[in-house]
Amino acid sequence: MLIRLVLAIKNRNLQTYMDKQFQQFDDVQVETCGDAKNPWQRVIRSCGDILVVSASFMPAQIESSIAMLNELPETPTTVVLHNSDSSEEHAQLVGAGADVVLYDGISRKSLIEAIESTLESRRQLIQKTRLTARGQASPKLGDFISQSQSMQLLMEDVWKVIPSNAPLLVLGETGVGKEHLARAIHSESPRSAGPFTAVNAAALQEQLLESELFGHEEGAFTGAIRSRRGAFEMAHGGTIFLDEIGEMPLHLQAKLLRVLQDYEIRPVGSERSTWVDIRVIAATNQDLALAVEKQTFRKDLFYRLGVITLTIPPLSDRKEDIPGMVHRFIEHYQLKIGKEIRGVTEAAMAALCQYEWPGNVRELMNVIERAILLCPQEIIGIEDLPYIFNSPAALSKDAMTQGALDPAAWKGKTLPQVRQEVMDRVEQAYLQMVLRETRGRVGEAARMAGIHTRALYNKMQRLGIDKNRFKAAGKEEAKLL
Repeated sequence: MLIRLVLAIKNRNLQTYMDKQFQQFDDVQVETCGDAKNPWQRVIRSCGDILVVSASFMPAQIESSIAMLNELPETPTTVVLHNSDSSEEHAQLVGAGADVVLYDGISRKSLIEAIESTLESRRQLIQKTRLTARGQASPKLGDFISQSQSMQLLMEDVWKVIPSNAPLLVLGETGVGKEHLARAIHSESPRSAGPFTAVNAAALQEQLLESELFGHEEGAFTGAIRSRRGAFEMAHGGTIFLDEIGEMPLHLQAKLLRVLQDYEIRPVGSERSTWVDIRVIAATNQDLALAVEKQTFRKDLFYRLGVITLTIPPLSDRKEDIPGMVHRFIEHYQLKIGKEIRGVTEAAMAALCQYEWPGNVRELMNVIERAILLCPQEIIGIEDLPYIFNSPAALSKDAMTQGALDPAAWKGKTLPQVRQEVMDRVEQAYLQMVLRETRGRVGEAARMAGIHTRALYNKMQRLGIDKNRFKAAGKEEAKLL
């Protein structure tokens, strides 16, 4: 992550000198406020990590001003330049919450050393936070151990691209584990000590998505009362994961292409570009080649992202992995839930292996978690699984997908068109399933599907799914459209 150093120094020459000195640091972004109309307000709204402020810019009650800085969401490190060299007064300001208090007549060399020391402390704090996060259960490539030849071939490619900084494009149906694979690649890569930042391109409105990715300056648009750092800046030194990249608006696709070419970002409302050290991993369940044909996705961005493409096969194509996954998920969720489960019955395992899993691995995880919660014994039986696993029709390929899989229906169509039709049918079947399970509650269905509510509404509209069809009926009575 880039460290934002904010300089609000009354001595203009000193501020200019410090600006030039610290612009040379690769992990530091410098902002100067001393020549602003209201330097104090600029400091408050700067989103800075380290604030170097002349006390004369603060309101009359310096102690109250320092307390105000300490309450900022960034919890910045505060360096106060005071016009007095009284150690007693300095001690009072430190007691009020200032991290460092210096006489504003200090030599340039001493001031540089003091700021460098705060920078190093900030780096250590960031590193400590990352190590704490990594101490938790983090995704690893071992999670993708498979008996399937297609998955084994995929993982061979994954190990080859891990050391590279080239962009990656991860393809696959909803729920196959695209973000999990991206996080695992990051954790095994030379960037593992850096941050992993994930953004869902379908989750936010266009203006908010631009701010989420690139950040914004104070006053950039209505409601931008403070500066805000974007995901690209937060991911500096690590990896940024852009999920549902096919949903990104065209003008943001152009900005993303410039990032991939120059690795420079420009926050909304800013006139200055900032270099970032990142690896971009993008993912989608859409056919981007077809999107390029429809001119909803830029061809040049498609080629730039697609230098290395990794396609995760659906769970229905690798059912030999289901028993191993079931046992791993039982181990995971019994610890999380605090309930001992020793395994599943043969009938339950047979049903799990026969089912087509339109929601893929995520759906399997949800089913196992639900079964553990509801199972009264130590062995999960078929009666502990959702009712759909007791329906022979549901366990076979869904009737809705059979038409799309009929070669007679493919005549006169391109491969991208056929692929998109099949994918639409699978998505339709899965979304109807989760809406049926939640009785039409879209927010809950979106959480089950692992997507944002806005993205689910978009898919429902595109696929012609009406939530009201599922509200009146209970789980047992609801029928597929």
